[in-house]
Order: sequence, then C-alpha cells, then structure tokens
Amino acid sequence: MGLPKVDTRYLFFTGKGGVGKTSLSCATGIALAESGKRVLIVSTDPASNLDEVLGSTLSAIPSPIPEVPGLYALNIDPEASAHAYRERMVSPYRGILPPAAIASMEEQFSGACTVEIAAFDEFSALLGDPDKTQDFDHVIFDTAPTGHTLRLLSLPSAWNGFIESSTGGASCLGPLAGLEKQRSLYAATVAQLADAQKTTVVLVSRPETSALREAERTSGELAELGIANQILAINGLFQAKPGNDAIADAMTRRAKEALESMPEKLTSLPRYDTPFVALGMVGIAALRSLIEPNVHTTPVSQSVANSPKLPTFNSLVNDLEKGGYGVIMTMGKGGVGKTTVAAAIAVALAQRGHPVLLSTTDPAAHVAVTIESPIHGLTVSRIDPAVEVERYRQDILEKTGKNLDANALAMLEEDLRSPCTEEIAVFRAFAKTVDEGKAAFVVLDTAPTGHTILLLDAAEAYHREVMRVQGDMPESVRQLLPRLRDPAYTRVIITTLAEATPVHEAERLQQDLARAGIKPYAWVINQSLLASGTRDPLLSERGRYEIPFIRKVAEELSARCALIPWLAEPPIGARGLARITDPAA
Repeated sequence: MGLPKVDTRYLFFTGKGGVGKTSLSCATGIALAESGKRVLIVSTDPASNLDEVLGSTLSAIPSPIPEVPGLYALNIDPEASAHAYRERMVSPYRGILPPAAIASMEEQFSGACTVEIAAFDEFSALLGDPDKTQDFDHVIFDTAPTGHTLRLLSLPSAWNGFIESSTGGASCLGPLAGLEKQRSLYAATVAQLADAQKTTVVLVSRPETSALREAERTSGELAELGIANQILAINGLFQAKPGNDAIADAMTRRAKEALESMPEKLTSLPRYDTPFVALGMVGIAALRSLIEPNVHTTPVSQSVANSPKLPTFNSLVNDLEKGGYGVIMTMGKGGVGKTTVAAAIAVALAQRGHPVLLSTTDPAAHVAVTIESPIHGLTVSRIDPAVEVERYRQDILEKTGKNLDANALAMLEEDLRSPCTEEIAVFRAFAKTVDEGKAAFVVLDTAPTGHTILLLDAAEAYHREVMRVQGDMPESVRQLLPRLRDPAYTRVIITTLAEATPVHEAERLQQDLARAGIKPYAWVINQSLLASGTRDPLLSERGRYEIPFIRKVAEELSARCALIPWLAEPPIGARGLARITDPAA
C-alpha cells in the first residue's frame, strides 16, 4: 500500500464526492515536498476544505504551509474570482459608455454562470501560463466532484470552439474583439492537459461499486478529451482481523467484491491502495499516516456514554409524511450519502401510498442505480444538461427567433451556443421540477454543496437572462424563490457524516441557506460506525471519533436530527433502502 507515484509536473486528483481526493492530494503534496520538491496544491472546488485539511488559512495566492517546507497551497475563490473577472471586463468601458450601458454589462456578468467561468479562467491561467507557476516543481489540482471536474476540464475546448466559430456580439467571457489573449491561453491549457509527459490524472475511488463505476466513466470521458495519462488510487481499503464482527466482515467482503468486479477499463491502469484509518484526515499529522501507514497515532479518547441519543430515520420520515406534499431536498458535501438518503425517503413515502417524484440536479447522478427496479407510486427522473439545453434552445428559437431578421437570428443562435446556456437551461428544469410539489412529494437529490448554492443563487440572474432573450418568464420560475423559502412547501434535509470536514461544511451550508432565507428542516448523520454495533478495534476507534461531531450537530446545529448506522448490507434497491427506515426489514 502507498500513495500514487507520479513524476509529471501537473497532477489532477478527481473522483466521486467523498472518496478522499483532498486527503490524497495533500498527502501526495507533503510526500513530494519532503523529498525536496517545491509543490503547489490548488483547489478548484467551490466547496473547498483544503484550508481545513492542511490546518492553514489560505487565499487566492500561494501560501506556505508552515509545518512542511516547500509546500504551498491556494484556493480559487469563485466569488472573489467572479468579482475580479467582472471588473476586468467592465472597467475599460467606464467613463466611455453611458451609465445605463455599464449597468447592463454589470448585470450580464452577475450570474452564477460568471462565477463558474471566472473560476475556470483562474484555473486556465495556472495551467496554461507557465509564468504563473514557474517557482514550483509540481502543481497539484484538488478538484471538485467528478461531474463538475469534467465540465471544468472540457471548458477550454468548449470555449476554444465557441471563440473560433463566433463572428460578433459578446459572450460570458466578454466582447469577442478582446478574446485573443484568452484564445491562446485556452489553447495552451488544452495542450497541457493532453500532454502525458506533463499531466497525470489520479482517479480516486473507494473500494465500492458505485465509486469504481464513476471512476470508469470519468476515465472514458477524460480519454475523449485527450487526457490519457491516468492512474487509479483506491482509498480507505479495510481488511478485517480474524474475529466474529458482522460489520468488519461486511466491510471487507464488500470491498473485495467491488475490486474483483472492477470495470475492465480500470484494471489496465496503474493502481495504488491506501489503508482505512481511524482518525479523520485533518491536519498534517493525520495526513502523514497515509504516507507512513505503520506510524502509531494517538487513540481517540471519547467514551461511548458521552454520545447523545438521536431519533431514528423512521421518525424523520413520519414527520415528513405529516407535513404533506411539497419538496424535500437533500443537501451536503459530496460523498455523504445524499442520494441514499433521498432514495430512502422517496421509497418509504411511496410504499406508504403517496405519489413521489425522485429527481436529481447532480451531474454525477446515481439515483436510478440506487433504486434498481420500479416501485409503485415512485417516478424517477434526472435533469440531464444535454437534454435541457436542446429543449431550452428550441424553446427560445421558437418564441423569439421567428420575429428576427437574419443578422439578429444569427446573433441569438450564437448566444445559445455559449457553454453558459447550460446553466440557464438546467435552472429552468429545476424550477419546473420544484413546481411538481403542488400535487406530490418531490424528493430532490441535489448536487454537492458549492454547486447547489450556485444553483439557488442563480434565481435573480436567471430572471434577468430570461427577460433579455425571451421576454417572458415561466410561472414555475416566478414562484421558485418563494417556494424554496416557504418551510411548508420546501423541507431541506442536510446530510452529513460524523467527521470534521463534512460537519463543518454542512454548517457553512446552513449559514449560506440562512442568508438566502431558507431554514433547514432537519439534519441526518449517515453511515455511523458508532451506531453500527461493531466490535472491531479499528472500526470501534473510528466510531468513538464520531462522538464530538454527533454532539455538535444535536446540541448546536439542529433541533431535529436522525442517525443512520453503517449497514452490513448495502442500501440499494427497495429492500436495502427499507432497512434504513426499518432495520428489521
């Protein structure tokens, strides 16, 4: 077992949410720095926890990590990047154009789309401009969960194509006349990504079927983008010691079965395994346990008697049922089990005779896989970006294009080919799905935290965009924000694990929601080893590690909580999901 061995200058750690990308990228950075290299770790995740893992305050410029000479890190702050990007695009025209024109430009640069593009612009500068990182031997990118990472990595090609084929007007990147610098930067970024001598992608996975399936899909999509230099890192591999512990045996068996049935595309990749550890991966000392697994760490000093007793998941479902139809949204950090919690709620309500729509806004959706087979009363759907973009494009052309002359129609079609159109199309579909809550339970498995907030924040910008290109607004969009803020219509379930980073990130999510006028309905602590009944020494130690985080949730963060134990049988299919609500099922 050991960390990935790499010698290229650029490293990308990517994978399904919660597989340990940040832990492995930081541990790899520490190992390289301690071998005498100068290393920069960059987070491209809107919900980054890089500063917490490294135990250092970070900013948008490289900051040294005091405990590790030669190691530096920075966070690409999407909001700060968007502000700087907006000023860079608008400021040359201040004092030249009239105030109304400046206000119009600022409005066009105020949406969630601009936030994504601005962060992408920062990313491209780090990868495509050698001068930006010339002081470092290695640059490690700790990326967002898979779906958004793929979008980030495909954007250079997408914008290159858009710029090449555009003939006039403006885009989300600014006036096309000023895009020559970006054109060369994006071309250099594409070249760096595809150069196997310079770039390695580390596909991080847990020894779990769903995570490995995601890694396989990512591998194929990266190959289509010309990024072929890939290696596989299996994180958190557990091996039960001889004994009679059902949880330990189940964890070992599930890992073994998942690895033995690993997709063929992954078996040909170089592979590295890192072990399951009892401590959370926060701080340099904990990260070093991944570099030297046999180094002794201080045992967790928590008494099981100190853990608060939380209600069961079944009691939460009972409360949701009593509340009647509306929207139930699961939110949280990637990898905490939002999909499983959403599916369990949907299945339980459908089995009680209610009409239920289970849908997702997550680009790396696994809802259908979790449900497995049809269930009476339950409809499963997915907001597919490609489908929604084409539907939106046809709708706009039908309503607006028929009244335009040839030049105006060409400009409209060019605008609709912008990669930013996806943001608008997905948002409209999201609003339509929320509208279904008038006559059914709508359970939404949302995207990982940072992008969920961007989706919610996009409302006002979307309204303006609709008025700009369409001239009217669907009623579902008009009602969206009031419905999301109405606790009788929308109930937000924050899902977390009893670990430092997921709880702290969920706490920040709750604060963001409060600023948007949305109060969470309940918190769910998922996959608790403390509640599993395990007697395995390593797993029991990990269970004791959970206690202060369970207490924080129950005593400080939410008046309504539920605890789901780590289950010996995977919660997949109607029967497996029913065990979450009723362990005896």
